[in-house]
Order: sequence, then structure tokens, then C-alpha cells
Amino acid sequence: MIERKLTCIVCPLGCELTVTLEENRVLEVRGNTCKRGEAYAQNECTNPKRTVTSTVLCEDGCTVSVKTDEPIPKEKIFECLEVINSTTARLPIKIGDVIIKNVCGSNIVATQNRSK
Repeated sequence: MIERKLTCIVCPLGCELTVTLEENRVLEVRGNTCKRGEAYAQNECTNPKRTVTSTVLCEDGCTVSVKTDEPIPKEKIFECLEVINSTTARLPIKIGDVIIKNVCGSNIVATQNRSK
């Protein structure tokens, strides 16, 4: 058995969690004050996911900030960034526009406006 220490990031309380694992299976979560903390610990230890933020080059040479619209598996972050870094976006762009469809199971969306 292995014990892993985590700080919960689901709510502002930041509970210090202790997760007991056996062969990549969660046996117990301690330290959480709500069910969301338990779910966070289980996901983080068995299938961690992250929201990726970055920038995409626009056709005029400027950049636009972007993010995944859903968290992606942590092990796919660099694959996602390779696709983002090889893309050039067409202007105009509005917040929420899909810049790239289906990258590692998520769309890449604009988080700022850009005009020609």
C-alpha cells in the first residue's frame, strides 16, 4: 500500500488529503470535508486531468489566448500543445470561438477577442 498526500483544489478550503492506494486503486481518502474532495482525490490518483491554457498564433502575427474546453488526460498535455503550437488562427476571433476541434478529446477555444 502507498499513501499519497494531496491538497484539494475543488473549493477554497484546500483540505489536506491522504489517499491510500493499492495497485492504482483508491482504498481510502482521509481529510476531506466534503464529497467533492473525495471525488477529486480519486480522480487525481487514478485518472488525472488538466485544463490546458496557451496561445495560438494568428494570421497577422499576433497571438490569442486559448484553453481546452474540457480537462484532458494529464499524459496528453504535450500532444495537445504540439497541435496548438502548429496552428494559425484566422481573424476575427471572439471569446468562446472554437479554434481547433477535438484535440485529445477537447476543443481549443479562444479566451480573448482579436480583430483584423
